[in-house]
Amino acid sequence: MSHFPMRSLARSEKSGPAAVCAGLGVLALLFCGPAPAKADLFDAESFTLENGLEVVVLPKHLAPVVYQMVVYKVGAADGEPGKNGIAHFLEHLMFKATDKLKAGEFSQIVDRFGGSDNAFTSQDITAYHQEIATTHLGEVMAMEADRMTHLRLTEDVVLPERDVILNERSQNIDNNPGSRLAEAVNAALFRNHPYGKPVIGWRHEMETYSTADAQNFYARWYAPNNAILVVAGDVTAANVRELAEKNFGPIPRKAVPPQQRLSEPPPVAARRLSLSSPETRYPSISRSYIAPSYRSAALAPAAKDAAYALTVLGEILDGGMVGRLHRRLVVEQGIAISAGAGYSGDARDYGRFFFYVAPRDANALVAVEKALDTEIGTLLKDGITAAELDAAKQRLQIASVKARDSLSGPAQLVANALGTGVTLDELQAWPERIEAVTVAQVMAAAREVLTPANSVTAILTPEDAAPEGSAP
Repeated sequence: MSHFPMRSLARSEKSGPAAVCAGLGVLALLFCGPAPAKADLFDAESFTLENGLEVVVLPKHLAPVVYQMVVYKVGAADGEPGKNGIAHFLEHLMFKATDKLKAGEFSQIVDRFGGSDNAFTSQDITAYHQEIATTHLGEVMAMEADRMTHLRLTEDVVLPERDVILNERSQNIDNNPGSRLAEAVNAALFRNHPYGKPVIGWRHEMETYSTADAQNFYARWYAPNNAILVVAGDVTAANVRELAEKNFGPIPRKAVPPQQRLSEPPPVAARRLSLSSPETRYPSISRSYIAPSYRSAALAPAAKDAAYALTVLGEILDGGMVGRLHRRLVVEQGIAISAGAGYSGDARDYGRFFFYVAPRDANALVAVEKALDTEIGTLLKDGITAAELDAAKQRLQIASVKARDSLSGPAQLVANALGTGVTLDELQAWPERIEAVTVAQVMAAAREVLTPANSVTAILTPEDAAPEGSAP
């Protein structure tokens, strides 16, 4: 999905100097104030323990079930040089033994409770989550607190798991031409920033991961004052506070290093990639551009409206069956079987804007790319209409209401928001800021981002070579 509409949360309770942050939306939300939000979508409450752990509660009393997430504000982009995938490796190792649990016992207990658990790593955060009956929340929270500080990492545990992640890379990246091309696009798009490196890591570096590497990363980043606890479902804030104080409260805070990441230099040349593979059945073309994220735009007064404007632009161009690209390339011209665009702004440092087209005729890649070029050129020259703007805003507002329906969806959006650092003001103002976007703001953002020098075009074709006459 090209966007995750931001939500406002209801209440925040300050506890200590760092007010808790709670959020939900395209990028996130950071909850840091006692004032109620204008849109009471989740009736969220938040507080911070004395040791710095941020806690957000999203009550939803539809069934006696809860969804718990613990998010660490560290991801693949924070790996040491030569070890960029170490965050994902540690995510795997977090399911091994602790002082209280045997290796694998965490998941076995959750399964015995009739629940489910998993984890994921992104460039910016590492998250662990469980969905269980409310009556078992205390036990699962205790296990999560246990592995925050008491993980046992030894050679006989770490080295076999290294083989597991190497196999995961083989299955998900090395044997998938689309994933290999996407990895190459990231490397071309981000020439200096660590977002250009894969979350899972480069194979030749993964092969060197050691027990000491995992131990050092764990000791450096895993602390209550670098974590967020989100609990959604059939709970109250008072109950969650009691459990959090009991289980996480005794864990001492510790010094966590600042996140130091290289920034991108100004783009100077369009980049072009192509990959042909017998594993690919249908050709496709994509084009990506670096864009501001919600967080980075908020930190730059001159670009503060850019993220909202790009969100609306993505909806105008993509918008499902009513999006401009689908209407023109699929319906009117009949040259593509799918076409769209989108804005992703939920990363900490940089977002991206992208286009994609799959031709109806496998031999028509050149014509399809020219058609895409024409649409981008028309957008930049002639702009968007007021009717397109209003319709896109309405769809975004509707989507923002629908996003609250599940337990996991809002919890994950809140967690990612807090983990990537969007302010409460930006969170609370999301619906109003979307509504306030103007045609002029959309076009200013489009013309700033959609420049040839800022682009990476990627072509994926079947067989052994791209069709003759591919666009230069």
